[in-house]
Amino acid sequence: MGILELFLTAVGLSMDAFSVSVCKGLGMKRIDWRTTLVLALAFGGFQGGMPLIGWALGTQLLWLIEPIDHWIAFGLLSFIGGGMIREAIAGEEEDEASGGVSVRELLLLAIATSIDALTVGIAFASLSVNIWLSVALIGVTTFVLSIVGVLVGNQFGMRYQRPSQIAGGVILILIGAKVLLEHLGFLA
Repeated sequence: MGILELFLTAVGLSMDAFSVSVCKGLGMKRIDWRTTLVLALAFGGFQGGMPLIGWALGTQLLWLIEPIDHWIAFGLLSFIGGGMIREAIAGEEEDEASGGVSVRELLLLAIATSIDALTVGIAFASLSVNIWLSVALIGVTTFVLSIVGVLVGNQFGMRYQRPSQIAGGVILILIGAKVLLEHLGFLA
């Protein structure tokens, strides 16, 4: 697998984290750089770390993880998205200092958006892939795209805060549903 294929894999794996970052940016009244960097580090770290874990496990546990990974992603993303919708409808204000991202929520989002990367890591075990280059490229790509996602979401969300927060929640639920439907064979 060449550098171009690895980069395209990194971009593909980063799309869920990018989408979630857009959703988090939608809910920010102003860019909180500390929160944005923590979000990007968490997403980049998990997205880069999961292929390493998958690679290390190889095909030993594929039979255990693969049948339920889509259910885990769907459940976590639906839970977070539903919370965003509930907060927007109830008119609850997010914590301005934290940008509305709790440690618990951050971990759930980072895990939910990186589960597919674990499976990719398992696939890497059977391919001729430089795992360290792959992990670094996936992590850095996700880090950068997460920052871009927050910025894009914030620009849109500043104008349309409540509808944007509802849309962000719906998008998270739809991402989870898409993952679920793809793994169940309803979507190609």
